[in-house]
Amino acid sequence: MSYRIGIDVGGTNTDAVILDENLTPVAKTKTPTTADVSTGIYQAMSMVLQQGVVDRSKIKYAMLGTTHCTNAVVERKRLNKVAVIRLGLPATGAIKPLTGWASDLRQAIGNQQFLVRGGHEFDGREISPLDGKRLREIAQEIKGKANSIAITSVFSPVTNNHELRAAEIMKEELGDIPVSLSHEIGSIGLLERENATVLNASLVDVARTTADGFVSALQREGIDARVYFGQNDGTLMAVEYATRYPILTIACGPTNSIRGASYLAKHKNALVVDVGGTTTDVGVLVNGFPRESSIAVEIGGVRTNFRMPDLISIGLGGGTIVRNDQGITIGPDSVGYRITEEALIFGGQALTTSDVVTALGLASMGDAAKVKDLPKDTLNEAYRKMVAMTEDVIDRMKTSSDPIPVILVGGGSIILPDQLAGASEVIRPDHYDVANAIGSAIAQVSGQVERVFSIDEMGREGALQRAKQMAVEEAIKAGADPDSIDIVEIEDVPLAYLPGNATKIRVKAAGNLVV
Repeated sequence: MSYRIGIDVGGTNTDAVILDENLTPVAKTKTPTTADVSTGIYQAMSMVLQQGVVDRSKIKYAMLGTTHCTNAVVERKRLNKVAVIRLGLPATGAIKPLTGWASDLRQAIGNQQFLVRGGHEFDGREISPLDGKRLREIAQEIKGKANSIAITSVFSPVTNNHELRAAEIMKEELGDIPVSLSHEIGSIGLLERENATVLNASLVDVARTTADGFVSALQREGIDARVYFGQNDGTLMAVEYATRYPILTIACGPTNSIRGASYLAKHKNALVVDVGGTTTDVGVLVNGFPRESSIAVEIGGVRTNFRMPDLISIGLGGGTIVRNDQGITIGPDSVGYRITEEALIFGGQALTTSDVVTALGLASMGDAAKVKDLPKDTLNEAYRKMVAMTEDVIDRMKTSSDPIPVILVGGGSIILPDQLAGASEVIRPDHYDVANAIGSAIAQVSGQVERVFSIDEMGREGALQRAKQMAVEEAIKAGADPDSIDIVEIEDVPLAYLPGNATKIRVKAAGNLVV
């Protein structure tokens, strides 16, 4: 019997679970998320192991879904100094790299930008030959000033030759320096793709430090396991892949919950409502995976076009503060992980959503006697608003008026009822409170590509086959067993406004962990 340990960091709590080889939970725990994140991870790991239900030497896999990278961007801390190189002159000079970035974030990554001759048109024609001489000059200029490089070339998702050559030149001049290439990260749009690539380059050291710390913590606990990180599409990637593409860890928490909800409830198509201590995240489960957002998303105030889950978050959680000043209001502020100190049922002074459901007899937490004298009309009105907030989000996320299954997960979901408007059924599966950690532990490994192909050159079938092959190769690089990989998603969008009978193809492949 072998086991796997899954840990997921939320805004309020850090959850840990141990699953057996049949993916059945055998131990679980929750501990407050700490300001430095890592301490909470190590505490959760230690607590779940202290339950003593498994032989530590038989834990062969360890999965981590963490907010380290998200926090680093939001806090502007621990970021690499990035040399931003765009290949596109004499075109693209009107809007410089890092346009629209907050000044403090630009300064945090070093604010070093360079425009160089190069790049391609959609059909593969060069805008201008790559200026290798200028690249070597830039390498000398940034020596000692930058410790990570982001290279973006015009239309590199179609023709990536200049990005690859530019990376070679940088490594020839600077040695083993991390280089992020835009064709491996973002979609077609130049500025959003460039922004995502720069963010990725700025997070390399954060990812390495996090990975090293997690591996060391496992070793201190006597665990020799293969380590994976959660991606923001609900799948996993090996450590080496995560340190190369750290941006893919951003927003992995909600997708872990969606995958865990799917596994626990045995549903592949549903709405997932994940209620934590501070927020409620609502996502859509499509064929067992989270639905991706089709619009540009902002990370730390930076507009990007790399993949992100399609979510709506509202300020409703188990620790959300309820006020009765000029009418009943719910949040958006929360006592968060301090709920056991500040909520009325635990002897505190703040009226929270958990107090409301406990006073109404809908849940059992803390000391119900401390809230027995609260006015019933206030409680009923607060509860009605809590449910209405949730039903409104469910309605906004649905793509038709037909009722669909709703899966409730997260420790805070006890504040919601077993019937909701718009839901054909409300499912609250066993172990719903640690669905995020379970989602991280049971996930598959995936690879995804999004490229523009010319149908005139290779035909539609040829383009699809090439895209599938590239997705499978990415899945293998991320740590998937080649024999278990399936194509789980294909999107083919003709681009009538481009010459050459162009089409944009996005393919995702997923497989089991390498055993």
